[in-house]
Amino acid sequence: MDDFEEVWDRIRRHAGAEFHTVQGLPFTYEIPGNYLVITRDGERINRSLSKTNFRKAAAQMPVDGPAGLRARQGASYTWAILSDSRICAGSW
Repeated sequence: MDDFEEVWDRIRRHAGAEFHTVQGLPFTYEIPGNYLVITRDGERINRSLSKTNFRKAAAQMPVDGPAGLRARQGASYTWAILSDSRICAGSW
């Protein structure tokens, strides 16, 4: 992925929007810095996902599902965000 900053900008712009895991579980996220905080069922998940994590995952895209991102933190959420058409925007 040559221009990850464009992808990161799309991720930032969609903070607060609803996304879905591969199993259909809805979640949102916020970006208080260079990381994401995931909220599911109205509760924050005790894990943050760094911009670096997304940069490395984006370089692996496309993959068929979260299993393809096993080495990344929060693979289910990372994959769901990166594979969403609002974020990938035809990049992969």
